[in-house]
Amino acid sequence: MSVFVYSPNLFFKYPNTVGGVIIAHGLQNGETPPPLRTAYEAEQQATLNRLGNRPLSEIESLAAWRRVFSSFGVDPTQYRSAAEALLRRLTKQGNIPSINTLVDLGNMVSIRYGLPVAIMDSAQVVGPLTVRFADGTERFTTLGQNVIEHPDVGEVIFADAEGLVYARRWCWRQSAQSAAQPTTTQAIITVEAHHSTGRESVQAALNDLLDLLRTYSGAVTLTSAILDKNTPMITDKE
Repeated sequence: MSVFVYSPNLFFKYPNTVGGVIIAHGLQNGETPPPLRTAYEAEQQATLNRLGNRPLSEIESLAAWRRVFSSFGVDPTQYRSAAEALLRRLTKQGNIPSINTLVDLGNMVSIRYGLPVAIMDSAQVVGPLTVRFADGTERFTTLGQNVIEHPDVGEVIFADAEGLVYARRWCWRQSAQSAAQPTTTQAIITVEAHHSTGRESVQAALNDLLDLLRTYSGAVTLTSAILDKNTPMITDKE
């Protein structure tokens, strides 16, 4: 059984947190198929046209994430939410390269809604994957590196029961263990928001993710829910 949960004390500091979560099994990842690649490229151009010259800091969903990052005591222009980092890359470089099917469909939804989407390989997760405040003893390995880091005390992390960190600073960076690879067959997928219309945005993004996963990932089972302070946990039966 897979479990994803928000720690109750997280909502005391961030009461507007809304997370759309999918627990997926039986995935088939690999090179992005041509129809998805075409849709991804079209979404990037549509996003560029929609944004125009508008500063990213004026987008409500990104501004809310900046406030969250500031609450950690970090500069949100140095440590950017995953959604802002993607959009910044798109506006600066004109495109976001294709990685693989799961990463591309997650990135496509992220830029469409201005929300961070995390697709985390869950094969190594022990016990529940919990969004909680770090105590500083947890272990994090950056993708492509072998050095173990420790999160700052009080930053928000995704961590399992053994203290293995899957994401630091909430939605800043995922770990080496969590990256969606060609071998990924099971995943926990999140899309999150803090702004005033976050629930509506998360619901729409979650629906898009489910449709894309059904179309392109070969998923055998998809269990999904909208989580908040009243419903902080999702489980499946696998």
